[in-house]
Amino acid sequence: MERLPWASGKFQVCDALRVFLAQWARLLSWQEVATRFQVRWNDVYGSVKWVVRYGLRHRDLSGIGALGVDEVCVAKGKLWTVVYQIDQGARRLLWIGKDRKAATLEMIFNRLGRARCATVQFICSDMWGGYLRVIARRLPQALHILDRFHIRKNLGEAIDQIRRAETLARAGAGLSPLLKKLRWALLKHRRNWTAKERGQMRRLLGSGLRSLRAFLLVESFEHFWTYNSPNWANKFLKGWCQKVARSRLAPLQRVAKSLAKHRALLLNYFIARKEYSSGVVEGLNNKLKLTLKRSYGFRTDLARKVALYHALARLPEPHLTHSFF
Repeated sequence: MERLPWASGKFQVCDALRVFLAQWARLLSWQEVATRFQVRWNDVYGSVKWVVRYGLRHRDLSGIGALGVDEVCVAKGKLWTVVYQIDQGARRLLWIGKDRKAATLEMIFNRLGRARCATVQFICSDMWGGYLRVIARRLPQALHILDRFHIRKNLGEAIDQIRRAETLARAGAGLSPLLKKLRWALLKHRRNWTAKERGQMRRLLGSGLRSLRAFLLVESFEHFWTYNSPNWANKFLKGWCQKVARSRLAPLQRVAKSLAKHRALLLNYFIARKEYSSGVVEGLNNKLKLTLKRSYGFRTDLARKVALYHALARLPEPHLTHSFF
């Protein structure tokens, strides 16, 4: 056997062709790349895995100032923890951890290293207790910003619980189903209503429905994000939580108690001057879900991880003397 400068290992394709196939695999499905360039699917997968392995070994992890942590569903009943870098001009996937556990996030921070963790100034996550505890312990110097989109989701779920209970109660009492086909209207922002939904909601004014009161309280909470001063935002949040406490809407009261408990983390959004939020994380999650959808049918978790790193991690590629045309 002899070592050749344009090939490595026991692959049946040269290094330049592997880089070429991996570049096309970002644009097309791996099966279509294999079909178009008359190679096997395993050759495409092997090429992408080789490029990803090289990129992970040679990527630059210095200067990370902002992180985003979230969980994503990669298969039925399977959640993974993902960590993104969300600095302006450097937004990429950093790590993937199997499972949604505090130990998983601990492992990711261990791989990042103590020196790199010390440079992180901002981090965004949702209100899951496991993430909050690990971040407080491992990144005490970082400004922790809560995920605005998960807060809206929790408020929407509270409205939906109230609507379902009220619908069943009215049906049991033999009253007219006023809330029929209004689920999505109650979960939307008022500005996103269609003309039909606007007319339906207008007819409910003065009805005293619990669902309508819950919607109006949630809609009023959106004013919280318009403040620039943390002090004024804090006053608004305190007044809103007091109003919800008097509303006798139990699902909404539970969310309000959670928001009051994490008031300091909520106000970090304003202390950071709104420069960082989980909107960037949600955008990267959408790209991640699109990659998983294109990767439908992968049988192993390794193949999923390779596809995600290849699409979202902005990894460096091997430098070759020759190129493939």
